[in-house]
This record gives sequence, structure tokens and C-alpha cells, in this order.
Amino acid sequence: MPVRPAVTEAELEAHLRGICFKTGPPRRIGVEVEWLVHDARAPRCPVAPSRLRTAADALRELPLASRLTFEPGGQLELSSPPSASLMSCVETVAADLAQVRPVMRAHGLGLAGHGHNPWHAPSRVLAEPRYDAMEAYFDRWGPAGRSMMCATASVQVCVDAGHEEPGPLGLGRRWLMAHLLGAVLSAAFANSPTSEGCPTGYRTTRQLVWSRLDPARTLAPPQDDDPRTAWARYVLDAPVMCIRGPHGPWDAPEHLTFRDWVRGGAPRPPTREDLDYHVTTLFPPVRPRGHLELRMIDAQAGERGWVVPLAVTAALFDDPEAAERAYRAVKPLAETAGARPAPRNPLWRRAARAALTDPELHAAALTCFDAAREALPRLGAAPEVLDAVDAFTARYVARGRCPADDHLDALDTAAAAGPPEAGLTSGKDSP
Repeated sequence: MPVRPAVTEAELEAHLRGICFKTGPPRRIGVEVEWLVHDARAPRCPVAPSRLRTAADALRELPLASRLTFEPGGQLELSSPPSASLMSCVETVAADLAQVRPVMRAHGLGLAGHGHNPWHAPSRVLAEPRYDAMEAYFDRWGPAGRSMMCATASVQVCVDAGHEEPGPLGLGRRWLMAHLLGAVLSAAFANSPTSEGCPTGYRTTRQLVWSRLDPARTLAPPQDDDPRTAWARYVLDAPVMCIRGPHGPWDAPEHLTFRDWVRGGAPRPPTREDLDYHVTTLFPPVRPRGHLELRMIDAQAGERGWVVPLAVTAALFDDPEAAERAYRAVKPLAETAGARPAPRNPLWRRAARAALTDPELHAAALTCFDAAREALPRLGAAPEVLDAVDAFTARYVARGRCPADDHLDALDTAAAAGPPEAGLTSGKDSP
């Protein structure tokens, strides 16, 4: 059956408003976890695309509950199905990882949790029309696009949009809180202070990269309007990255917005499916996909490092008492953020550069992590999850630190030690 073109702006706007925020009591939680793939013996050496393809073929044979995909630079991603509880989500992804890691080891590959590749320059290994078009599009804005595509990894937590009516779990409150709490989460879990072996001056270089991309598709929509109205306008006014076709590259005229495409109908009339695909090429820090997709958290180290941001975020959004405490803690941050959208406003820039050394962000993080910890037993969190949150809070949040500080400390220690003695490097006794 042929697809009916969506030819009017009113039709498209109604479609967007109907699918972007699906309200009701928060019941589902999900997570998308990404890792950098590296050689298990020599992490600083790029992995040949042929090795990645071989490992990917083996992984696709596994009976995983999560969706397995690879990003343009070879980053591995697992996207959990929507789960009815925090622990169901944790157990599903943990079980999938228990299958994935041995296969990777068998192919001499490892998974590293860094928000930005600390070892080498971005290199694309996937040749697909979508990524060809994306690379060409972002190249107009400089090298940040290739870094985003090929050198970044994250933990993306997905929460329900919330109730239609006001309150701690209401849609409007959750939408606003996500853009303020997002800076706190970005700071607390900052884990990407280097690029190609050198400090960048930011504790989350990943957020720095995102702030340097096309603002029309990577900044947050305006916060002074109804969320549905703001999102529909944002989507229609964003430039079209690519127009899919059966043959040749997926080119799009430069500066063509989706609204322009609808009004002009060239090079062909757009369809509703084109609009849905267009949404997948928009990357604001909080993306409504029926649920809210929080995209600001760096990938975390360790086999279960991803559990802590998942648990903390779930508690702060889905437990009414924790949500109220978190909202009160982050609401004053709106003054620091100002009128500019995330992640280019002063609040998010402080989070990216200073993380929890910033007193305002540190104070908010202390309250939010305490609220989450109190709520987690009410959400049925298992002892091992509570222990992980406690350990992270004690090691980082309570001390005004984040994982990036460990990396920076290690660099300082190595620099202070100086180059190794010749006798040690040669394996012989010093003269």
C-alpha cells in the first residue's frame, strides 16, 4: 500500500504532538549503554574495521533481549527494551552484557567506558548512506561532527513523559527538570577529560563536542512554551540532514528546513515517515520520543558502572518524593542557566568544564544523590545497586569530584614521575 504524503504543516504538527509526549503514570524505564571498542592488549591502537565486522557478526548471533547496534566509529551500543521496573532493566542489560563480553574477548577486543575516546583521533568504520550524509552535514560546522560520530559514548536513560496534570510527576515539571538536572548529571558523571592523550580543559569533552555542533538540531528547544508546541516547532524548523532514496547519496539541499520541504515539495513531497526519520537526526540533550531520552551522561568505566546513572536518574524522576526534592534543588539553577538553551548556556558550560568543583552544581548534586538513595529502596533496588550508588557518592559526589578527576590525577602523577629510566624500559639493569 503506497504511503500517503504528509503535505500540510497542520498534519505534521498534529502527528508530532501526538507522538512526542505520551502521558500517563510513569511505569517504564530504559537505558542505552555505549562503549568504545578497543584492542584488548593495545587500547591505544585503532581496531581494524575487518576485526569489528567479524566480532559484530558473532554478536548478532546471540539471543539478546536488548537491541545491539554499532555507531559510526565502531562504538557498541545495547538498547534495553522498556522495563517495568529498575531492577528488571538492570538485570536484562546485565544478562546481555554477560553474553557480549566473552564474545568480544574471544576476538581480542575489549569495551571501555569513556565519554570521549582518550587514545586516538576519530575514524569512521561504518559506510552507510545515513552516516555518509551525517558526516558531510556536520563537516560544515568543523571537526566536532566527526568526533561526535566516531569518538563519543554515553549512558542514555529513558523515562516516561509523566502525567498530563501538574505535580512532581507531571509532564511540564519533568520536561523542565530534565534540562536543569541534566547539567547536574553531566557534571556528576563527567568521564571524558582527554582527547588523543591530552587534557582538553573540560571534564566532559563529550559535552564540549555536542556544544559545537549545528545548534538547530543539538540545542534544547525553548523552555518558555508548552513542551509539545515547542518540540513541534523545533522539529519543523530544523534543517533536513538527508533525504532518503533508493539510489545514490542521501543528499539534501543546504539550509532546507523540514517546514520548507513541506511547503515547497522538492525534490519530492515529504511523507510522515520522512518526518519520523528526520526526528532521529535531531540530538538535543533531552529528546522526546514518546518518553524522555536523557542524552547528557558520559559512558562509565567498569562492568556495571552504567548502573549508577541509571538508578539515580530513575529514582529522581519516578519516585514522587525524590522528584520533588530534586526539583527544588535544581530549580535555582535556572538563574545560572539564563535564557540560552542547553548545552550552550552558562550552567551547562560550567558542568562540562568544572563539573562538581562548581559549588552550585556540587550542592545540587549532594541533595539529588541523597534523595535518590532514599528513594531507591522504594523502587525495589537490590543491595548491590544500593552499594554501587553509595560507593559512587562517597568516592565522587561527597568530595566534589567526578570520574574525570581520576583520569586527570593519573596524568599528573605520570607527568610528575617523568619518563621511565632507560634500564627499566630496556629490561636491563641500569649502569
